[in-house]
Amino acid sequence: MRVPLPALLGGSAAALLLLLLRWRRRRGLWRKVAEAQQRQERSLVQMETAVQRFREQNPSVNVVSILSLPLPELSKKLRDGSLPLDHVFYAYVGKAVQITIETNCITEYLQESETQLRKMKLTGKQGLLYGVPVSIKDSIDCQGHDSTMGFIKYLNKPAAEDSVVVQVLRRQGAIPFVKTNVPQSLISYDCKNLIFGQTCNPLLYTKTPGGSSGGEGALVGGGGSILGIGTDVGGSLRFPAAFCGVCALKPTGNRLSKRGIMSGVVGQKAVAAAVGPMAKDVESLALCLRALLCEDMFSLDSTVPPLPFNEEVYSSTQPLRIGYYETDFFTMPSPAMRRAVRETKQLLEEAGHTLVPFELTNVDYVMFNFCVRGMFADGGTSFVKNFNGEVEKVGMGLFFWLAKSPHWLKTLLSWIAKPFVPRFSSIVGNLRANTVDEVWSLHHEIEDFCHQFIAQWKKLNLDVMLCPMLGPALRIGYPGKLSVAVSYTMLYNALDFPAGVVPVTVVTDEDEEELKGYKGYYQDLWDRTLAKAFHGSVGMPVAVQCVALPWQEELCLRFMKEVEALSLKKNRFF
Repeated sequence: MRVPLPALLGGSAAALLLLLLRWRRRRGLWRKVAEAQQRQERSLVQMETAVQRFREQNPSVNVVSILSLPLPELSKKLRDGSLPLDHVFYAYVGKAVQITIETNCITEYLQESETQLRKMKLTGKQGLLYGVPVSIKDSIDCQGHDSTMGFIKYLNKPAAEDSVVVQVLRRQGAIPFVKTNVPQSLISYDCKNLIFGQTCNPLLYTKTPGGSSGGEGALVGGGGSILGIGTDVGGSLRFPAAFCGVCALKPTGNRLSKRGIMSGVVGQKAVAAAVGPMAKDVESLALCLRALLCEDMFSLDSTVPPLPFNEEVYSSTQPLRIGYYETDFFTMPSPAMRRAVRETKQLLEEAGHTLVPFELTNVDYVMFNFCVRGMFADGGTSFVKNFNGEVEKVGMGLFFWLAKSPHWLKTLLSWIAKPFVPRFSSIVGNLRANTVDEVWSLHHEIEDFCHQFIAQWKKLNLDVMLCPMLGPALRIGYPGKLSVAVSYTMLYNALDFPAGVVPVTVVTDEDEEELKGYKGYYQDLWDRTLAKAFHGSVGMPVAVQCVALPWQEELCLRFMKEVEALSLKKNRFF
């Protein structure tokens, strides 16, 4: 039997040896980080070099006019040949470099995209996204590249093949050209990790771009990508889009394939994750969905229902019956959030749609019992395991400590905190290991809640729902202190409804002044912190959330398109 070396030594010597081994291991991890950062820097140099070479050979290309084209028009020009592939590709590579220098949003350049570009010029084989450069979130597999989730241990472990969604994008003629930054573990709506650092909001560098698809939000919001692909398990597409002033759609969980996509909490079924698009406008999201919902998607992943894009529903102009609410009575909306819903409601009514108040109840129960307890039904064990061997837990201090704590301590803390900090007490109390029977019971309860919600929806004869979206963008570092503020988005992951965001207004001086009186519903530390996080946001975008019933993505997009058109027509959004 082999005896560990430390056991053969005396106490002091063994302790010294263990310290030495840990030091060597940490040194090895930091070396991997340094190498990854060097690769990131080399990527930017490669991009700059490629763009410089192209511009020297093509000095007359009007880059500004190319970057100003909306995706539907751009893709049409690419398909009919009136706009050369390489003009578009290098225009976006150049802009992406600029936005990355400003915001630190790109983690890696997919240099094979240049090879794909050259092959496409020779073959001329076209698809709906022919020649469109597409940015890809870090956690979505691209063959030959890391999907790190911000963890050092996943460095130098390139994916063996493309995820299904990337394969379909390529078959539709799209050119994936960069991967973008995420927060460590993905369970955050900020965008920072130990490898690549903090990503900033392109509209105001002191603000977060949101997360976990934060690199996508910054790049698309800054104009460095015309179409991005991200994921959403609590708002991870919707936060970045709303914070950076663009549009995004979180589809029903299984409308698009999730094969080849990393997850922050593998195996949990209580809160549905989804993969979806992010773009400057709604028509671009619709074009992306048209392209993805094809035979290739359904054959590469047979668990995806073969539902092609329903053009008739998306193109309909029939008046809608729209439910709405201004608050979920859990997270008090900022003045700008409340105004965004009210003004959008008025515009929709003036356009001939019917608006019906929707009574939202028990969001606190959904958050604590379905979302916290459901996602961490093993007491947080799986989540904590993700951090094994990592040098640091970025932005996860208190939550990580709670997840690691023994059951008796969680129970005690929950009991002590209940009279003084009821929300903290509920989080701690639900962050416990459940029995199999309890998990099954929880899943049944979530199903019942979903059916009750749908019954209330149908009783009011609604087509869609207009909802608040958290905003404006929080200051960098604040999302980690405000996990409770995800209630507006996470509700629709628990329900597994399609939900999209559309920017409709910006924060005014009046909103900022009114924010001084913000108290929150619980008037606890989280409410006070949220008020500080909103502060200093005049001119920043504010979005609304558009929701439809499961599998009705086309209706959701149709509603989003209506909201977008009315907002633009009113000239209320920059």
